[in-house]
Amino acid sequence: MRRYALMAVAATLAAVFITQAQAADFPRAGLVSQDSPLRGAPRDTASLQAQLGRGEALEIRAERGDHWQVWDYRRERGGWLRKSQVLVLPRGDGASAELLSQLRLARQQWGTEGLGLGLAAAYVQAATPAELAGPGGAEALDAMGTFAERIADRASLPNAKLGEGQLAAQMDVAARYGLKFQQFDSEDGRVQVCYEGEAFRRVLAVAAAPEQRARAALALTRPDCLDPHATVRDAEARDQWRQQVLAQVDAATLAPHWKNRLLMRRASVAASQAFSLARRGAGGEATAALGELAGVVPTELTEDDQAAYADAAMRVNAARWLGSSAVPRDFGAVQLALQPGADGEHCVVLKEAGQLAARRCSFGQVALASASLNREGRALALAVQPLDGWRELWLFLKDKTGWRVEVLPPAAAQPGLGVAEFAGWVPGGAQMLVARESRADGKYRRSFEVLSLTTLAVERQSAEPALMGAFQRWSDAAWRAGSPIRR
Repeated sequence: MRRYALMAVAATLAAVFITQAQAADFPRAGLVSQDSPLRGAPRDTASLQAQLGRGEALEIRAERGDHWQVWDYRRERGGWLRKSQVLVLPRGDGASAELLSQLRLARQQWGTEGLGLGLAAAYVQAATPAELAGPGGAEALDAMGTFAERIADRASLPNAKLGEGQLAAQMDVAARYGLKFQQFDSEDGRVQVCYEGEAFRRVLAVAAAPEQRARAALALTRPDCLDPHATVRDAEARDQWRQQVLAQVDAATLAPHWKNRLLMRRASVAASQAFSLARRGAGGEATAALGELAGVVPTELTEDDQAAYADAAMRVNAARWLGSSAVPRDFGAVQLALQPGADGEHCVVLKEAGQLAARRCSFGQVALASASLNREGRALALAVQPLDGWRELWLFLKDKTGWRVEVLPPAAAQPGLGVAEFAGWVPGGAQMLVARESRADGKYRRSFEVLSLTTLAVERQSAEPALMGAFQRWSDAAWRAGSPIRR
């Protein structure tokens, strides 16, 4: 009898200890590991309370069989989830290290952005101030910004539906962790979604590795995330800020391909700044932009960097005449000069034998230093940049009726990014060499052309100047030495 009494006491004590242990385990923090339905009972056939997205934070309050009883503070609603659909977050002294390991794994898998954001937020909450200011904090913030940027890039695809499916769930999860997104109408008609960048700003403020700092600076200065409707003053201030952000990264500490990316972005920003300064009459030279672009090592460019290199080269090339002399040009029988026009216009005046022969005005930047007259004295080429990243070629042509002015754009499309430039005169006065490069409708095009001065029709063209005999024999020496289009 005594034996049974002792067994009963032992069973009672064990039950008490188990209950206390179970009580001590709850509440626990958890993350939804895959999109899941929140049920009203621990059964798959129970009523649906809500649809949860991967990465949402929950409080685990109890368990029953294969289910966790959870509470969603955002919705102020409880329910049940299968244990396989919940990632229980670690706690204790080693929690931050374990969370960082889980975060690294999530970062390597596309489609886990919501879960990754939850892990990064959990690390920020679990880490000590010293850990947050150190390499671990930089890694978590870098991962958080990368996840947000991935979501934004997916939302910017032409067929993306922001309010539907997994994309909507990911953006909703990101918003719950305080991440903000901006939307712009891009030049090709689609919606460009961009991450606001707070996590990347914080990366630059902690002890981040050189690659992390470079990634943060490049993310904060993305050209496709610039507001196309910004005022001139706002755009100028924005470019100054972009230059300051890029200056915080030491290019000498970077691997060659990351250094290339940084230099290309610096070159593009410097070219935009030069145009802004020139437009308001405050100087503006392309020397800095040309220097940054010259530092790029083409053999170290990755396949993914080719488009960025083409963009940087076009933007710098468009601005390379900025800051050049505006002194009138005297070609003997023909003189070229600038005169102020109405409302800030620059008017190009061509005189022959001292008499006005042609005049054309523009709000763009006219580079008199680029003017070139052919040997026969019947054609003159001039570089004019009306927009940031877009430079046209003006042709002054003389026929039986006198002088006229024709404009050759980089492409027959909406002005965007491109350059059309003089490349040389063909002896005889009937042809000239023109080089064009542009990005229009999402496509890149580079063309080296032999142009008829009579009809302005392209008689021959090639994607490479080395494949054309006319460019081998008659291309202008200054163009060969100075144009980035020959990269």
